[in-house]
Amino acid sequence: MFQPEIETMTREQLRELQSQRLTDLVARLYEHVPYYRERLSEAGVSPGDVRSIDDITKLPITRKDDVQNNYPFGLLAVPRSELARVHASSGTTGKPTVMGYTRGDLDVFAEVNARSLAAAGATPGMVFHNAYGYGLFTGGLGLHGGGERLGLTVVPVSGGMTERQIGLILDLRPGIIACTPSYAQTLAEEFRRRGISPEEIPLQYGILGAEPWTEAIRADVEAGLGIKASNIYGLTEVIGPGVANEAHDEGQGSYLWEDHFYPEILDRDTGDPVPDGEEGVLVITTLTKEGVPLLRYWTGDITNITHEPGPSGRTHARIGLIRGRSDDMMVIRGVNVYPTQIEAALQLVSQASAHYQLIVRRQGTLDELELKLELTPEAFNRVGQGVLEGGIIEVDRKVDELRAHIQHKIRDIVGIGVKVTLMGPGEVPRSAGGKLRRIVDERKL
Repeated sequence: MFQPEIETMTREQLRELQSQRLTDLVARLYEHVPYYRERLSEAGVSPGDVRSIDDITKLPITRKDDVQNNYPFGLLAVPRSELARVHASSGTTGKPTVMGYTRGDLDVFAEVNARSLAAAGATPGMVFHNAYGYGLFTGGLGLHGGGERLGLTVVPVSGGMTERQIGLILDLRPGIIACTPSYAQTLAEEFRRRGISPEEIPLQYGILGAEPWTEAIRADVEAGLGIKASNIYGLTEVIGPGVANEAHDEGQGSYLWEDHFYPEILDRDTGDPVPDGEEGVLVITTLTKEGVPLLRYWTGDITNITHEPGPSGRTHARIGLIRGRSDDMMVIRGVNVYPTQIEAALQLVSQASAHYQLIVRRQGTLDELELKLELTPEAFNRVGQGVLEGGIIEVDRKVDELRAHIQHKIRDIVGIGVKVTLMGPGEVPRSAGGKLRRIVDERKL
């Protein structure tokens, strides 16, 4: 552990700390952020009404639109002169989501990423290959600061340029890598193409995030790179990466650092709290953020939570792998469909690789979902050779039987029929270092 005295605080100690920090936060927002003063007043809440963390349910929900409607600095709780850095992520309105960081925010940013790297298996002195993008995106610089805080030797390679990535991994012999899960798959595939076995790759650990992934992808990455992969969670609005991380030797959920970020799991339709273990939308309050603190930020991420201490002795709440985003949900002929449901079905198909893409179209008045699925090389050798045209495996008896088998598995889990197009190895788009676009919606809605 990086900070065992904090990571193993009793629940009573955490609750006392959270209560004090929430009380201070609400008073600060009421005084310094006109938007929140108005929202709190509309809710009939004054700072004196918030005395403990239990009072958080009295507070209004903040959504992405609220952040973007206050672009660029409408939610600042400090003078602009106190900002040390600005980060941003892509927005849905054409303008980025901009977040300002004070020096205190950057200190917290480094601290929680150091905790996360340590949980992922990193130890002081280890070489850290950081393949997250640097710049306005929070991933590269966030984990960079955490690596330096932990005492790692940071290689700021950033994203893309796979040829250079491979060379640096072989030459500098890092013990841990950070990147998206899809890019880790890309690297594993490139090592395999060059005839370099997982045993020859110096990496031991991977800290992967920035996009939803599954246990099937984890298994693919771990086998391909010869590493133990753990999930890191974060988002620009809250602080960036380092909000939560799995312990590499546990695999039982990601510890969410509750001294800085207070989590709730709410029903996606009603906004009511759901019990531990049940899925809902993750909502986070930034208890210590100075530049742009947020009350009850609706992340849109679907997960569950447990407050039971973990095997390592850490006491902070743990969230499960993100099952998808509430805004990534596709409604196909009245049925809610998440990409992770498709992935769950594909885990039951041994011939399916981890590479796929979903295409949504509208035929007349009806929606159609197409799954473009790449077969494993072994499966392709058995059923695909000789019937590959333009990357698509054309129908013969064996291919038709496999397609029907996949469609059956998906219908069992998702509840709808899906058009399945089988592809040859390397034919489905790969990550070039950033987030992979899994869904292409061609509907004009």
